[in-house]
Amino acid sequence: MTDQELPLYHLTERPASTTPHPPLIILLHGYGSNEQDLFDLAPFFGSDLLTLSLRAPLVLEPGAFAWFEIGFTRDGIAVDTRQAERSCVMLIDFIERAIVAYAADPARVVLIGFSQGATMAALVGLARPDLVRGTAILSGIVPTTILSTAPEPSSLEGRSFFVAHGIQDAVVAIAHGRATNALLTSMPIALTYQEYPIGHTIGQEELRDLIAWLGGVLRTA
Repeated sequence: MTDQELPLYHLTERPASTTPHPPLIILLHGYGSNEQDLFDLAPFFGSDLLTLSLRAPLVLEPGAFAWFEIGFTRDGIAVDTRQAERSCVMLIDFIERAIVAYAADPARVVLIGFSQGATMAALVGLARPDLVRGTAILSGIVPTTILSTAPEPSSLEGRSFFVAHGIQDAVVAIAHGRATNALLTSMPIALTYQEYPIGHTIGQEELRDLIAWLGGVLRTA
């Protein structure tokens, strides 16, 4: 299998060394963005990692993609749960194939998602904890309506989650970050939760904390 046969278009940052079976980092962009959005973060994670930055499957307009459609109501952001579920299945399939295609280490797979990509990272991380070692949820929403079944607690043991959110976020309110923290606190995972005095973005302090968390996840894998 080659990377061209994988089900989602993506950009690739290959490890500098020829060490076999490198850790696999998968980046998931937000609504209306594309695979270029988070790709500039790859060099900060380390030169011995394999990083793939994915393009979401739904086309909104040229250069703008989404994992699922959204709407804005009086009650907040409405999610097309069927599309989210389909994208979740597609992501799981992609990860399974990518591990083989790139000869990555199946025990060291980490998802890093921002905004809508954070929602997808959380869904995959909870649906298939056997497939994902670490999950970073940056400025995202974890709608419990999409979590059709709660994961078995025993399957989550040893898994690590990093949740970060800006207090001044006007796109995805800080209440969503705090709700995600409350949801994950009840699960037998290693959870890091951080709030930052920023808006809907990834700040320098957050990036430093993310890099430190990622290093810890890969050391303990």
